[in-house]
Amino acid sequence: MEPRSRRPVRGRRRAAAALAAAVLATAVPAADADADSPGARAPSVPLRVATYNIHAGAGADQVFDLDRTARAVRDLRADVIGLQEVDVHWGARSDFVDEARALAGKLGMRVFFAPIYDLDPATPGGERRRFGVAVLSRYPVLEAENHEITRLSTQTPDPVPAPAPGFAEVTVAVRGAHVHVYSTHLDYRADPSIRAAQVADMLEVLAADRGPKVLVGDFNAEATAAELAPLWRRLRDAAPGGGGTYPAVDPVKRIDLVTVSPDITVVGAEAVATRASDHRPVVADLRLHRRGR
Repeated sequence: MEPRSRRPVRGRRRAAAALAAAVLATAVPAADADADSPGARAPSVPLRVATYNIHAGAGADQVFDLDRTARAVRDLRADVIGLQEVDVHWGARSDFVDEARALAGKLGMRVFFAPIYDLDPATPGGERRRFGVAVLSRYPVLEAENHEITRLSTQTPDPVPAPAPGFAEVTVAVRGAHVHVYSTHLDYRADPSIRAAQVADMLEVLAADRGPKVLVGDFNAEATAAELAPLWRRLRDAAPGGGGTYPAVDPVKRIDLVTVSPDITVVGAEAVATRASDHRPVVADLRLHRRGR
């Protein structure tokens, strides 16, 4: 099923339906996961989610190997995975591959890609160069949107904070439950002010959606950072005692997070040791309560 566009939040631009249709790849036939009617007393359903900064397909050894990336993602056995640092025809570092579609094909999953940057082709007549975040899903995707949040561009000289796309949201149908899943990549700079603005922007988007929510991503800050504090008024950290995620070899920081709304039960979560990227992925087992959207 192709995603549907929805209303803007305070006038912010949503991805056009044509863009969503172009980047949503259905690699498996649609399942009848919505056959059960949502109900407040319906049994909870399991959902395994993950977040993974794939470093554009390059491992901790800096070698590009998308097959290795795909194996690392497959080994997570997750139903929905938020990805960061995804190249789509970006450049030589990733062989100009459409990594979003390639990974979806290798894994037999649906994918929604939300570009942060969308640049002219490297050569006349070539594909547009895109870089951003993505969401892979084994379950049907009902809606998909590329939200804007405050960013400080890495592609222009003397950038100033401004709204820019690259905050992905998909609504997934999971055995009668609908869940909003968001994939984000926050600013990496030492100054926390941009991340603080991004947190405020993301919370505005989340506030416009009803039902269970899962926000995953590379936050470039640990959960205890002051700029992330507003998140914990609306969400819970799924792995507060989890291991470090960066760098992948001997990690010293936990900056890749899975967070959930209070109506989701966390069964367990962990960072997974792998050198397929410079980050470690985090996987969490959740229970959703079928109360509709």
